[in-house]
Amino acid sequence: MNMRDLWRCGCIIACAAAVPSCKSAERAAVGSAATPHARDVVITTVPLLTKELAQTYPFLKTDFAKGGVLDGKEVYEFMPSTITVGEGDTLRFTFINPEDDQHSFVMRDLSVSLPGQSVTHATYVARQAGIFDFVCSVPAHLPMMRGQLVVLRPERVTP
Repeated sequence: MNMRDLWRCGCIIACAAAVPSCKSAERAAVGSAATPHARDVVITTVPLLTKELAQTYPFLKTDFAKGGVLDGKEVYEFMPSTITVGEGDTLRFTFINPEDDQHSFVMRDLSVSLPGQSVTHATYVARQAGIFDFVCSVPAHLPMMRGQLVVLRPERVTP
């Protein structure tokens, strides 16, 4: 047997030894589930394009005018707009609304009023895995002011 054949045999033996340990590690990862956690989540309402900015951005005068692309609307966002948690997690929301417009945070099983210039707290338990939309229900802020709560199954959450 030459050196090349010895090297090939060594590689085959090493791979054969590694395969069973890979499978057992995979089984352990699939079988384990993360423990639900309490998570603090801070969401801020952020004005992006509002009528007050028309002096700063002259193009907004046309956009907010009757028939303009923002007629009857203003553009705000939730920051962050995507929240990812594990199934069973308890979310302790803190909503910060630093400006004077009223907002809301509405999603399945939760509706919170967010008065202007206020900090509001709410608690929510993510009972079911899935992707859940949330919005501000003020008509002038739809459809732009929205986001998603992504709830992962326990086996998908890294401990």
